[in-house]
Amino acid sequence: MPAPMESAYFITATGTDAGKTFVAEGLARAWRTRGVRVRALKPIMSGYDEAAPESSDAGRLLAACGLEATPQNVAAISPWRFAAPLAPDRAAALEGRAVDFDDLVAWCRREVLRSEGAVLVEGIGGVMVPLDANHTVREWIAALDLPVLLVTGTYLGAISHTLSALAALREVGVVPAAVIVNECVGGVSIADTLASLAPHAEGISLAAVSRSDAASISALTQLLDLDK
Repeated sequence: MPAPMESAYFITATGTDAGKTFVAEGLARAWRTRGVRVRALKPIMSGYDEAAPESSDAGRLLAACGLEATPQNVAAISPWRFAAPLAPDRAAALEGRAVDFDDLVAWCRREVLRSEGAVLVEGIGGVMVPLDANHTVREWIAALDLPVLLVTGTYLGAISHTLSALAALREVGVVPAAVIVNECVGGVSIADTLASLAPHAEGISLAAVSRSDAASISALTQLLDLDK
């Protein structure tokens, strides 16, 4: 059996659909294969359909952790759920609700501390998505002070989006542990994307993953040094 492991990461991205959930569920499955206990959290979701919890980001994370996407299990890892597919501030407002930033940070800290093994906290949208009138995802990241994985793509424009996200994070004192390039169909090559990013990511690990290459996620766990 592997030695006990306690690690937590915050997974954010350059924008919606960059591949946060793909990376999170891939890591969870890879660690579980190695006998590592994993818990994945998706504290905030928008565009949530109560009739199809299994298709939500939280549902996918639960499945990757070997759990059923019951309403109770979804609520346990994703307490802020909104129906409208909008930024959390607007999706919450449509329901007469709000994301209380202090409560969000406190909940995440508590859940990370009480979880055993590896913990993944998946954000929502990109780094600068508004949570309320005063906070974005980057303030959430800074408050939790967890190592950060920034997911981007190989689509045309991804370099600019990635460098903008890195600049925004640096403004609040956050330097990601890794930038993970998720291969996009019909996009720029992974090699060219990594070559463009490298001069601007000094001190940050660069990795590439692909839905067509299952081994890429396994390689990512080795890069993060979480399964050794």
